[in-house]
Amino acid sequence: MEKNSRIYVAGHTGMVGSAIVRCLQQNGYENIIRRTHKELDLTNQAECEKFFEEEKPEYVFLAAAKVGGIHANDTYPADFIMENMLIECNVIRSAFKNKVKKLMFLGSACIYPKLCPQPIKEEYLLTGPLEPTNEAYALAKISGIKMCQSYNKQYGTRYISVMPANLYGINDRFDEYNSHVIPSMMIKFHKAKLENRPFVELWGTGKPLREFLYVDDMAEACLYLMQNYESSELINIGSGREISIRELAEIIRDVVGFQGEIVFDTTKPDGTPRRVLDNSKISATGWKPKMDIREGIKREYEYYVNMLKNNSQV
Repeated sequence: MEKNSRIYVAGHTGMVGSAIVRCLQQNGYENIIRRTHKELDLTNQAECEKFFEEEKPEYVFLAAAKVGGIHANDTYPADFIMENMLIECNVIRSAFKNKVKKLMFLGSACIYPKLCPQPIKEEYLLTGPLEPTNEAYALAKISGIKMCQSYNKQYGTRYISVMPANLYGINDRFDEYNSHVIPSMMIKFHKAKLENRPFVELWGTGKPLREFLYVDDMAEACLYLMQNYESSELINIGSGREISIRELAEIIRDVVGFQGEIVFDTTKPDGTPRRVLDNSKISATGWKPKMDIREGIKREYEYYVNMLKNNSQV
C-alpha cells in the first residue's frame, strides 16, 4: 500500500476497526475511508455497491460484523448468520466488481472446532463440530474465509483472511452480561473496590489457560500482513503467551486496586482447559507482538475509568 492509497476500514467504530485506523494513521496513511452504520448499511446490497462505485477504495479491511455474547448468539442465530453473511457477500462482491487491489477479512476464534487439539493450527478449520451456542456466527465467518479463497482461486484476487486470538484493549465492550473475560473481570473488581467488598467471586477453578492479544498489536499485525502476506490460507494472529485465569484475575485486581480476595466457585464450569492459537506461521514472517499483558490491562482500565467519567457527565 502507498501512503496515499484509498483504504476503506469497514467497522471502524468497533474495537478492531478503530485500532486499525489508529495504526494506519500512526504509519502515515491519511486517505482512510470510514462510514458509520447509519451512513452505510453493509447488509444492503444496493447501498454497498453504490458506496464502492463512488469511493473506489484500493484496499479494504473487513472488520465489520454483527457481534454479541453467548446469550445473544444462542438466542438470535438467524440474525447472526444472515447479517454477517450479507455483509461479507456485499463487501467482497463489491470489492471484486470495483477492482479492489487487496482485501483482508477478519475471522473469529469460534471458527475452529470446539474440541480441536491445542495449540490450534490453521489446518484444524472444519475438522470437527463447532460450539453449538455460536455456531451460526462461526459458520458465517467460515463462509467469509471460503469466499475469499474462492475468489482468489477463480479470479486471481488478493483476498486474505486472518484469525485473531482473544482481543482486549481500547474500545472493548463493557457489558456486565455480554463482555469477554477481561472487561467482565474489570467491571467486577471495579465495582467491588467502590463498594469495599471483601472478595470477588469468579467461576471455576482459575486453572484454564488462555491467550490474549492487545488490540493495537492485532492492528499492527493486520497492516504488516496486508503489506507482506499473499497466501489464500488463513493465518492466526496471537501473542504466543498463555496465562491462567487465576493469574489474569490477580493482574486485573492489582491494576484496578481492589484490596480484597479472589474466590473461585469450583462448582461452576471452567470451560475448555486450554485454548491457544498456534502462531508459528505468523512468527515465521518476522512479526511479533509488543504489548505486555499487565501494561495492556492498565491501558484498558484507564480507558474504562475515563468512559465511566464521560458517561456520568452526559
